[in-house]
Amino acid sequence: MSAIDTVGASAPATRPQVPAIKSRLAAILRTTSGNFLEQFDFFLFGFYATAISKAFFPTGNEVTALMLTFTTFWLGALMRPVGAIVLGAYVDHIGRRKGLIVTLSIMAIGTILIAVCPTYNSIGILAPIIVLAGRLLQGFSAGVELGGVSIYLFEISTPGNRGFYTSFQSASQQVAIFVAALLGYSLNAAMPADVIVEWGWRIPFFIGCLIVPFIFIIRRSLEETPEFLAQKKHPTSGEVFRAMMANWRIVVLGMMLTAMTTVTFYFITVYTPTFGKNVLKLSTTDSLLVTLFIAISNFFWLPIGGAISDRLGRKPVLMTITALALLTAYPGLSWLVNQPTFAKMLLFDLWLSMLFGMYNGAMVAALSEQVPPHVRTTCFSLAFSLAVALFGTFTPLVATWLIDRTGDPASPGFWLVGAASVSLIATMIVYRQRKPAPRVAAR
Repeated sequence: MSAIDTVGASAPATRPQVPAIKSRLAAILRTTSGNFLEQFDFFLFGFYATAISKAFFPTGNEVTALMLTFTTFWLGALMRPVGAIVLGAYVDHIGRRKGLIVTLSIMAIGTILIAVCPTYNSIGILAPIIVLAGRLLQGFSAGVELGGVSIYLFEISTPGNRGFYTSFQSASQQVAIFVAALLGYSLNAAMPADVIVEWGWRIPFFIGCLIVPFIFIIRRSLEETPEFLAQKKHPTSGEVFRAMMANWRIVVLGMMLTAMTTVTFYFITVYTPTFGKNVLKLSTTDSLLVTLFIAISNFFWLPIGGAISDRLGRKPVLMTITALALLTAYPGLSWLVNQPTFAKMLLFDLWLSMLFGMYNGAMVAALSEQVPPHVRTTCFSLAFSLAVALFGTFTPLVATWLIDRTGDPASPGFWLVGAASVSLIATMIVYRQRKPAPRVAAR
């Protein structure tokens, strides 16, 4: 059990009857469809960072332009906590289903803005402003999209299988990464590199825009969760905000608990293509193939991590994986950058993929179990969004800066070690005693 304080209304004494198995499987597909779009676009922004920097941030210095692009990527992530608070309160009040439709709408607008934005050479300073606006909208929406999906899966799961069910939140993102990497591989084979840099990078973004109507159709048929319907009173936005402030410890510890997940994930997906091309000097094809294998590996390990944590408990999985990350991140990266090859990059990233999948499979359920039911979406989303903003999407920028400042291509390993240390500390605090000391927030 957790050492974190909980506040406010509690869940019903007896858990409501969950839908039939066929309904749950359909609900998983409908719910995670929006996650697919979110990660599809996030990965594209990272993979085509070099092309995007030349289109919208032409500074004359490749490192500066790349850092401006990753800064824009990070600034979008700073909107996630805002979205978590504003949209999270809406979801906790109005319902999981309606909230997930709203987040999808906002996310779609941001994706379209980036896809159609003219280059800096065409409209000048307006170009980076429009791209930034698109990223801010995506970040605002993503702030609650991931949390909303995680909580939805948590609330429809069967007893004893919450880790397994919630793991499909992130598993759906791996499908998006696989599809995006496959598209990139196909474009790289069909187009010259200069054409891709000039305009070909937009094609996957346009495909993402075409996916939006389909996701709207399948998500509109989503049913509300039994647990939300069983709540006798749904809190107003003001009540959600007050309860969230009373639960500031769970938000901070949840952010720390999520640090390793976000840093590892963004390193092996969003940053790996840039790292492979610009630092290791491997081919674009090699970087794409590694990403394809990583997406498959992540999809494999996530439900395994969730299922193992259902059987053995969350704490043993979280403690073991963070300890392994602490011991292997920098040595493994040093081994990779010493005479880098495709095989070495693949092996190291597959190792990080195992760490990410096992940890995240347990972590999402662990965090879901700590947050108070009546503000579950808001607290979960805010904790996760803060981790993404302060750790995860910061990873490409920090890695680029570390390598530039130290001259050590393995220096991003220090960032990975730091994130693992933060999550290990959070795990020890969360599980330091068997029973929580609940308190009730004033209403």
